[in-house]
Amino acid sequence: MGLPGGALLGILKQPPCLFIWKLSLLFLSVWALDAQTTVETKPLYIWQTGPWGRCMGSECGPGGSQSRAVWCAHSEGWTTLHTNCDQTERPDNQQSCFRVCDWHKDLYEWQLGAWNQCVPVMMRSAGVQRPTVCTRGEEGIQTREVGCVQKADGEPAEDAICEYFEPRPRQEQACLIPCPRDCVVSEFSPWTLCSKTCGIGLRNRIRFVLAPPLFGGSACPNLTEFQTCQPGLCEGEENLYSLRVGPWGSCSVPLPRQARHAEKPPRESNKRSRESDKPAKEGSKQSRDSDTASKGGDKQAREDNKQSIRGKKKMRDDEKQYQEKDTKSTVGEEKVSKNGNKPSSGNRKLIRGNGKQDKAFRQTDRPRRQKKVKNKAKKEKIRGKVKGRLREVKDPETRELIKKKRNKNRQNRPGGKSWDLQVGYQTREVTCVHKSGNIEALSLCSQETLPVTYQACVIPRDCDVTEWSEWSACSKQCHDPNGAKGERTRRKEVSQFPIGGGAECPELEEKEPCSPQEGAAPPCTVYKWKTTEWTECRVDMLLSQQDRRRGNLTGLCGGGIQTREVYCVQAGVDAPPNLSSLRSREGLRPVDSELCLGVPPNTTQLCHIRCPVECEVSLWSAWGPCTYENCQDQTTKKGFKPRKRRIINEPTDGTGNCPHLVEAIPCEEPSCFEWLVVKLEECVPDNEKECGPGIQIPQVQCINSDGEKVEKQLCRDSILPMPTICEVPCPKDCALSPWTPWSFCSHTCSGKNTEGKQTRVRSILAHNAGEGGLQCPNVSALQEVRNCNDHPCTVYHWQTGPWGQCIEDSSIPSTNASVGRLRGDDVSCSVGMQTRKVICVRVNVGQVPPKKCPESLRPDTVRPCLLPCKRDCTVTPYSDWSPCPPTCQTGGKTKSKQYRKRMIIQVPANGGQDCPEILTQERECDALSVCHGYRWKTHKWRRCQLVPWSVRQDTPGAQETCGPGLQFRAVSCRKLDGGQADVEACLKLATPMPPLTQLCHLPCQDDCQLSSWSKFSTCTADCVGVRTRKRMLVGKSKKRDQCKNNQMYPLSETQYCPCNKYNAQPVGNWSDCILPEGSRMESQLGMRVQGDIKECGQGYRYQAMVCYDQDNRIVETSRCNSHGYIEEACIIPCPSDCKLSEWSNWSRCSKSCGSGVKVRSKWLREKPYNGGRPCPKLDHVNQAQVYEVVPCVSDCGQYVWVAEPWSLWKVSSVDLKTNCGEGVQTRKIRCMLNTIDGPSEQVEDYLCDPEEMPLGARNSRLPCPEDCVLSDWGSWSACPLPCSENSTRARVAFPLRKPGKEKKCPPTKETEPCKINSNCFHYSYNITDWSTCQLSDRAVCGYGIKTRMLDCVRSDGKSVDLSFCKELGLERKWQMNASCVVECPVNCQLSEWSTWSKCTHTCGLTGKLWRAQTIIQAPQGDGRPCPSQMKQWKPCSVKPCYSWRYSAWSECQSEGARCGEGVRFRNVSCFVSDGSGQQDSRVVDEELCGDVDLSVNGDRQIILQEPCSVPCPGECYLTEWTVWSPCQLSCVSGDDLGFGSVQVRSRAVVAQDPENLLECPEQELEARPCTGGQCFEYKWRTGPWRGSSRHVWCERSDGMNVTGGCLAAVKPMADRSCDPPCIMPWSLCTEAGVCGCEEGYTEVMTSDGALDQCTVIPVLEIPTASDNKADVKTIRAFNPLQPAASTPGRAGRTWFLQPFGPDGTLKTWVYGVAAGVFVLLIFIISMTYLACKKPKKPQRRQMNNRLKPLTLAYDGDADM
Repeated sequence: MGLPGGALLGILKQPPCLFIWKLSLLFLSVWALDAQTTVETKPLYIWQTGPWGRCMGSECGPGGSQSRAVWCAHSEGWTTLHTNCDQTERPDNQQSCFRVCDWHKDLYEWQLGAWNQCVPVMMRSAGVQRPTVCTRGEEGIQTREVGCVQKADGEPAEDAICEYFEPRPRQEQACLIPCPRDCVVSEFSPWTLCSKTCGIGLRNRIRFVLAPPLFGGSACPNLTEFQTCQPGLCEGEENLYSLRVGPWGSCSVPLPRQARHAEKPPRESNKRSRESDKPAKEGSKQSRDSDTASKGGDKQAREDNKQSIRGKKKMRDDEKQYQEKDTKSTVGEEKVSKNGNKPSSGNRKLIRGNGKQDKAFRQTDRPRRQKKVKNKAKKEKIRGKVKGRLREVKDPETRELIKKKRNKNRQNRPGGKSWDLQVGYQTREVTCVHKSGNIEALSLCSQETLPVTYQACVIPRDCDVTEWSEWSACSKQCHDPNGAKGERTRRKEVSQFPIGGGAECPELEEKEPCSPQEGAAPPCTVYKWKTTEWTECRVDMLLSQQDRRRGNLTGLCGGGIQTREVYCVQAGVDAPPNLSSLRSREGLRPVDSELCLGVPPNTTQLCHIRCPVECEVSLWSAWGPCTYENCQDQTTKKGFKPRKRRIINEPTDGTGNCPHLVEAIPCEEPSCFEWLVVKLEECVPDNEKECGPGIQIPQVQCINSDGEKVEKQLCRDSILPMPTICEVPCPKDCALSPWTPWSFCSHTCSGKNTEGKQTRVRSILAHNAGEGGLQCPNVSALQEVRNCNDHPCTVYHWQTGPWGQCIEDSSIPSTNASVGRLRGDDVSCSVGMQTRKVICVRVNVGQVPPKKCPESLRPDTVRPCLLPCKRDCTVTPYSDWSPCPPTCQTGGKTKSKQYRKRMIIQVPANGGQDCPEILTQERECDALSVCHGYRWKTHKWRRCQLVPWSVRQDTPGAQETCGPGLQFRAVSCRKLDGGQADVEACLKLATPMPPLTQLCHLPCQDDCQLSSWSKFSTCTADCVGVRTRKRMLVGKSKKRDQCKNNQMYPLSETQYCPCNKYNAQPVGNWSDCILPEGSRMESQLGMRVQGDIKECGQGYRYQAMVCYDQDNRIVETSRCNSHGYIEEACIIPCPSDCKLSEWSNWSRCSKSCGSGVKVRSKWLREKPYNGGRPCPKLDHVNQAQVYEVVPCVSDCGQYVWVAEPWSLWKVSSVDLKTNCGEGVQTRKIRCMLNTIDGPSEQVEDYLCDPEEMPLGARNSRLPCPEDCVLSDWGSWSACPLPCSENSTRARVAFPLRKPGKEKKCPPTKETEPCKINSNCFHYSYNITDWSTCQLSDRAVCGYGIKTRMLDCVRSDGKSVDLSFCKELGLERKWQMNASCVVECPVNCQLSEWSTWSKCTHTCGLTGKLWRAQTIIQAPQGDGRPCPSQMKQWKPCSVKPCYSWRYSAWSECQSEGARCGEGVRFRNVSCFVSDGSGQQDSRVVDEELCGDVDLSVNGDRQIILQEPCSVPCPGECYLTEWTVWSPCQLSCVSGDDLGFGSVQVRSRAVVAQDPENLLECPEQELEARPCTGGQCFEYKWRTGPWRGSSRHVWCERSDGMNVTGGCLAAVKPMADRSCDPPCIMPWSLCTEAGVCGCEEGYTEVMTSDGALDQCTVIPVLEIPTASDNKADVKTIRAFNPLQPAASTPGRAGRTWFLQPFGPDGTLKTWVYGVAAGVFVLLIFIISMTYLACKKPKKPQRRQMNNRLKPLTLAYDGDADM
């Protein structure tokens, strides 16, 4: 594919632009063609797969299979035929898999690997640079391996198995790589003095490490700085050599004489030290090596020199004490030098010396051997006498006892059992050292006497113990799989105690938990909680302080509290059978409550006393007819008119408490049945005329005395009502209305002054027609009156008394009683009888004979009852006696009595046996038990044993029979009562063992011997006189002159007598106010109720007193004649409850008809204070009132309108002839209280419904003669429901007088459509909300009743009488009453105060005694809250704090040499302090620490001396370790990063000679993790500039100056010197480190920003008030710390306008001025343009333009 050559030539011949365009098209086509060929190399069709489906299979496990979809797709994404893809590359569409089932969850789990190292995120993201400054740390990511494994063996499994149950745990998490922390060191100490007094020496200053380098921070710098010094030239020759002593070697035993002869070495020259043929440098290295070894290599030698001093004894500097040693002789080993296997030179000398003096030793030893033989013979003679005495003891028991005692003493003596005390000796090497460190000949060290190279010692013995003994029996002797386990022990016996620094004994006792197996031991005793019966429920405990019911506790009911006691008993023990005797009715025996595990049952609970329901009765019915007392027996003529009422609410205790339900009035002519006139038929005129007189036939029915309809034949004896005479008016007659019904009787009975009357009336409806008709009657004839209720007002009824007590009924056989007992479930045991009194009472008179009352209505006087069972008192057996306290009990008063008690389980009832009066017993404790304790007993020191003469004989001035040695004593173990005990018991339980050895000194003949000091003489009086003590010379020392030197050996000491002056002063705060013991008053009922108990009133508070002596040292308070306290009366205010008024009376119901509310209220009288019972929730409007609102429903028929008859017509246009026409009638309307006997009394009109008020006047037409006269309209008929306008209602009237001729009657029926809410109404029930929970008046809380009311509501929303809804038969599905609960106001009940605790501090000023109360019953509801103070404290008696303390270590002293290994000492003294830590401790007499264990800071190992090292002149050495630094956290800005805390200590290098600096050891650093710690921040601080430099330092947040810790990247500049230097005229170096110009000159900069020259700038001089010169300010910075230099010739102040800054850049104000000039220029150009522009011609404005202002003013109203 190419282009032909001709085509190419053709292109080249074309114009250039066209040529370039075509050439580019050519290249583009070639590139596209190449790209197409490249794409075509990719396959067009590829295989694609879907996800694997669910693993399917018939069985769980690896036998499953899963499939996936495989299809062929075009490279562009669309699916195609399978044949288009390469079939050889087709992926599998099925594979085997592991089918997971639910039970695999127990077999597989995720295995989580450990998190790998935190890798920075920057390393994982290429191209991201790390920040230069690290602040908090670097964010990183750490990963871990996560895989699914089998639980059993950890074998890997498919991850899909574990993913089936829970998702894969995360494999990555964020982490933080902390910033590197550099080492932080303190400031240098001051320079030390020069190491030499003349010549060239060194002085040092050192610092210590505060924080170690962490997380890759920089290492610590040198801790020491050296500086040469030369105090002056040395006058003589410098002393280059020093005598050095090495460490003491190991303790060896002297060789026997034969061994000394055998190992006698050949004689050597008199060289006293090794000669060194090596060069000086090598010798110096050897010296350093040996010196280092002598310091740190031989740890055993140092341990041998550490002495455990357990006695209270001050040490002299030349004394040492030894550990437990023995005098047993064994063959020793030759001492081996540290520097090699050869003996040291000192040892070789000693061995040679031993051989040399052997002969002389034998000669001098002969007299001593003879003396030993004599002593041996003497001892054998004494031993024989003792054996003879033993033989004389005939009693074998006594003889055995003596032998045992002697053997016991031997065991406790050194050299006996378990002791291998062996005296040896140890030596040390003395060398002469050059200042370079080389060891030289001893002769080069000029010293008069060489140090001692030997001393006595004890051969060290390691502790040796026996094998473990067998395990002891388990301390738990019973089987209990769930209980605590027992213990078993095994022991090792000590066969060899550690001596002379030997290895300590291991643990001698081992314990392990154990539990006997089931069947091998009896089951353990199990204990459980038991409770007594609940006491009676009591309500009075819930009453508030002002409750008026507190005085009457008998009738209270509702919620209350009852209590019971809880005790612990042994479970599984059956209680004794319940028999009749008191002893057999005992429960389980109480045991110690600590034996019962778990939470004890509650001791208090809320309870409820059922409130008695009062009997509620209905109103009286109307008086019934006169009837016989018994209609079955009508022989007696006696009759009664009864009235009745019924029980609405039954009382809880039967009908006996209800009032009488029937009253009766005697009457005459009784009858049981009578006729009742139902209605009168129409008046039928006589003789079948149309008008005139006639009769009305009554319709009757027979009723009984209760008004019930009965058969008519029962009224056969009664008089049938006769027809009534009536009259039908003729057209011309007077027309009268029918008679109204008889009114209610005016009185219920008739007496002397009262008589019952009934009335009825009628009115004139039309007058007669003159002469033709019947005249209208008089007004009096329009009203009729008749008597009613003419029976006398003598009302009788039966009155019953309360039922008497249930007594046993002897008439009932015993079999019935047993049946009753079984039926009563043991509550009732037999049937008894109750009686009551029934009398006949006349109302308002009193009791009358029974015959006055109807006998048939007489109530019962006897009824059966169930007798409750007798219940005897049940008590538990007495508990075990409380244990007697041991005699060794510390703290508190020891009680000498023990107690036991029993508990009442069941109180007696119903005449059962009473409880015993005695429930607790006490008795004196028996003989007081003795505590088990052990103490060490020390025996006399034995004779002083010297180092063998063979060792000492070469020492100059040594004598064979005198000198330093070692002496022993025996130590035995004793019980506190003096009995002997094994040493192991004291090792375990007693104080540390006293030392068995001590250094001693056998005086030589020339030594001065003195006796011990006597005691000080007694003082005559305080602050006057002196006291003395004496000693004397002993033996031959009395005659020696050198011993009589009183300065060297004083024989008396004098002291001033102590001046004892004491002063007392109070210390600390006042204690809580504490009521005196026994002031709590029990309530009247004997029950503890908070509020009734006297927890307030007058108490006392206490303040401690402290006593000081004249030296301001604290002493016992008894020295100040003080009992330790001052007390002051105080008041604990009594709590006062919230006080409210009594409830007001209920208000009247808010509605007179239907549902409303009624309210009552309480007023706040006094708010609670001092923890009194809180007030209930007050009204949110008036915070002083509590309301209670309940719904109420008023009977709509309670008040009714009563209308009197219409008055006579008042005709407006009177026609005297006709007396007819339009007229008016009026009547009175009154609102009356409706009763069962009818409206009784008139009330206010507002109580009646105004809508229902009848009309009081009406306009109508009085019919004329012969007009038709109709009766009044009857009531409207009811509209059919539901209301509809299609339906109507009607009312009718009937004609009373027929019309005359040619006249007609008006319509007698009227109808009107039914309109909803106008004359037709729908009715529905309305339910009110629930009332608040209503309690009985006798109850405080507990169960009550909440009620709601039912109301009948008309469709227009008006409440009407319930009868409207009842008549419609509407469903009443609501419950009107429901039980409810009022939360009881339970006061907080507290326990008694506990006994006072032990003092919180055994000594000092701040000790407190505490006691506490616990909450028995938490407050509930509005109960009194618990007090905030549940604990009380009072101060302890102040006691001085005595303690043992060390003095400071003395300087290290190398005995007899200038340097080398030495000893340093310290003392232990008795100190006293007040325990506050604010006052320094003072030294006092050691006798005052007699009761304090000899320990320092809890360490009972008292160390008074320890080996140390004195560096030789010129030697380089390490200082002692510094104390551990405080714990320091890794923090940023005060936040802990969570990397833990660390503390550090260090050792610095100290050098003495410049020549040995290169040989110094490395400084040392130790760090360790710790807990707690604090955060420190480090900041750079700078001082003022001093010229071109200033001081820059790093400061820690606690104010300490440090090196390290601050970030070097942000370190402020300390030097501001310019580079290159500023050499131009008038130039200077600025703070920024660049060259600037002086005042009055401006900088001219080069192109590269450097200063070129300084030129004078023009000066704008502004005269000031004080000077004619200019006040000029410079832009150059002014240092306020440096005084301003006055320029000569330029007084006053001057401004320099300098456009360039110190760094050569333009200043900001220059840009501002330039911008202002630019804006001003634009403004000038614009104004010029506008001024020069030609004005346009004015145009005509159209009309709409004129309206434009109006349009702008338009506010959007379209109607404008």
